[in-house]
Amino acid sequence: MIRASTNNGPRRSRATYATVPPMLLSREKSQVLIVDVQDKLLKAINGADRVIDRCVRLVIAARKLGIPITMSEQYPQGLGPTHDSVRDAFANDGFVADKTEFSCMRNEMLRDRLHALRRDGRSQVVIGGIEAHVCVTQTAMDLESQGFEAFVVADAVGSRAKSSYKLALSRLQKSSVDIVDSEMVLFEWMERAGTPEFKALQALVK
Repeated sequence: MIRASTNNGPRRSRATYATVPPMLLSREKSQVLIVDVQDKLLKAINGADRVIDRCVRLVIAARKLGIPITMSEQYPQGLGPTHDSVRDAFANDGFVADKTEFSCMRNEMLRDRLHALRRDGRSQVVIGGIEAHVCVTQTAMDLESQGFEAFVVADAVGSRAKSSYKLALSRLQKSSVDIVDSEMVLFEWMERAGTPEFKALQALVK
């Protein structure tokens, strides 16, 4: 695991990019971002068990397929670490950074990590985490503004209130962010049945 220290550098101005036509997810073009799935935050989240389970599903699938994973933790000194189930699935196989910014893209370490993977051809960012209407929404919208394709996984994100969750997904759709669920992600990554990857991941969707 690469553990990044907190480093809140200056914000960069947004760049304008041409609109990218919609497309299916590709394992070669994907990276996964898990946002702030921390114990003290989860206690107040509506559907927290679902969020944890689906984030674990995404992390396990990404690891089996060799898809890079990044995790953020919002002020872990006060809000604690990422939930044990997600950390166990992660197995120190990726990059973790602390932040105080709500958008991951306003944090220098996280922004640099995601852009470095984008330069390697991984422009599709699959996002799970909390809260849907705050950190997830701000991150996804900033990603789109910086030339990424953001895919928010509806069953892997959550908010304290159902109304906030619904507003977040509605706003994101209007902002050209793709709203998917975890099964869509896995089956688009696998592409076909009968492969070793399909057999390895089949249990995750049963």
